[in-house]
Amino acid sequence: MRYELSKLPLQTLVTPVATATAALVRLDERLNRSDLRQGCISRADFADACASLWIDGELVHLEDLVLHDAGMGIRAPTHELAIAQDVLRTRRRISGHPAGWALSPEGLRNLRGRGGGNDAATLPAPLPEEEALSEPIAEDEDPLARELAEIDAVLARSEAVLSGTIQPSRSSRQERAPLVYEPGWDEDERLEEWRAILIETDGLPAALRAALLLDAWNQLQVLQHAPWLGRLLAASLLRKADITIAHLVAVNRGLRNVSRERRTSRDRNTRLLAILDGIGIASELGLKEHDRLLLAKQQMQRKLDGRRRSSKLPKLIELVLSRPMVSAGMIAEVLDVTPQGALKIAGELNLRELTGRGRFRAWGIV
Repeated sequence: MRYELSKLPLQTLVTPVATATAALVRLDERLNRSDLRQGCISRADFADACASLWIDGELVHLEDLVLHDAGMGIRAPTHELAIAQDVLRTRRRISGHPAGWALSPEGLRNLRGRGGGNDAATLPAPLPEEEALSEPIAEDEDPLARELAEIDAVLARSEAVLSGTIQPSRSSRQERAPLVYEPGWDEDERLEEWRAILIETDGLPAALRAALLLDAWNQLQVLQHAPWLGRLLAASLLRKADITIAHLVAVNRGLRNVSRERRTSRDRNTRLLAILDGIGIASELGLKEHDRLLLAKQQMQRKLDGRRRSSKLPKLIELVLSRPMVSAGMIAEVLDVTPQGALKIAGELNLRELTGRGRFRAWGIV
């Protein structure tokens, strides 16, 4: 499949591109000068991850994602929740790297889970502990000692992988399970075609270029099981072009407010306009979120009048502003108090209880 860039209706896209760019710049400038920048970014990451699943036809509750990310989930994680967590972590990885990292060959390999390059050519050599396990088992050897040695070998290999000493071994493309991956789906070839479009569109306005690359990613269906990565790469392109310096655009959050008929239309111009509208909507939602948090912070800080310096309320205010919701366990862990103390201090701020439950409750700013 070939994505054609010819006959691009530039005249009809000039105004939407300018509108989306202006909205992006306004939000980025506001966040760059604000003390609430980190809190807004953290909240946008959670909202964008949930919106990404919504766009792909799945549903993940914000509450479940926040608790799962904190390691305090109250339900067994579902497949959809695992994908949302992957989207969340990928957003954080892209934000934590230099602006152009995600679009570089190395960044794309890492984001696809192929940081080791050619899998077949970079299989790590066995560790000394594993070499010892390959020796024949003596008849008088203690079975328990053998099991402990195997556990030690696994722990040593995991530590080496985490420290970057070796790369984790992965199956090559030819060895992928046919029930999970279609044998004729050449992701490498499709990715190279998408990267060719990335090079060919160099020189166009950043917002238009991001829309084209996202539309091309969707039409080429580059990755079988990660269609959401294209939306994060489009946001990364805007960051690389210095349109957004202080944040990564929550593209999913904006596209969620655009009708599916426009996003999946057969007409490319309609799809491009939908993406540009989504980018502008995401920026407007970000501005409203920032103003709402600013007002909430001013109201909560009034509770600090007359408090002692050892009061934990300032830390609780920072925690509440940095998360869409907080549980008693999260408050207890961050503030180093007991669960009962967490309930008491949450009541002092008059936070809104969001779950309606008697147990496993959570609070936030509404």
